[in-house]
Amino acid sequence: MKIRVLIADDQDMIRSAFRMILSAQPDMEVVAEAANGTDAVEAARRLRPDVCLLDIRMPGIEGLEATRLLAGPDVPDPLNVLIATTFDLDEYVYQALRNGACGFLLKDGAPALLAEAVRAAAAGNSLISPSVTVRLLQHMAPPLQEHSASRPGPPAGRAITRLTEPLTQRELDVVRLVARGRTNEEVAGELYVTTATVKTHLGNIQRKLAARNRVEIAAWAWEAGVCTGRG
Repeated sequence: MKIRVLIADDQDMIRSAFRMILSAQPDMEVVAEAANGTDAVEAARRLRPDVCLLDIRMPGIEGLEATRLLAGPDVPDPLNVLIATTFDLDEYVYQALRNGACGFLLKDGAPALLAEAVRAAAAGNSLISPSVTVRLLQHMAPPLQEHSASRPGPPAGRAITRLTEPLTQRELDVVRLVARGRTNEEVAGELYVTTATVKTHLGNIQRKLAARNRVEIAAWAWEAGVCTGRG
């Protein structure tokens, strides 16, 4: 079964480039294209593709709102939304994640990264651009109390209070690697355990954090200082 992808971008050139890259993959097919968010939401709900690749700034319903409508907390059967944008701005990253996106890519990334991200989103192994990950880590590095309403992103302590029970040391090891963008296979290799064990740890971590996916796990890690030694 091929991964079915919907592409939404208001620029013909970008849609064509994405279509060429993804259609060249033996395990993918582009099932729909849209030049605005309104058409993207309609097509996504009708076709239910495995991955919706959405731009942020589009006519009609903009990408962040389209993400919320397709993958937000109130959606009973959410779709996998992967955001692709030229705008490397923290507030977009945060809002995209809050609205249910399972990946965030910059349009100037390598074609191989786009294909990898689509596969990851389809499999539930969410991926964020390495450059975005680094920026988020740097952004979250100062003490939590330094956050203010003037800074983009979630309020201080929001994710920490969501922890329902302590994580074990091995679960924290998994969290740190997930927050650095590692796949399940890479986590397994670095911790010398099986992929099935990693999946078990991730399931326990999601339950303890009330997280919907690994991106929210990573966001908690950055906010809580787990990756920087503050947590």
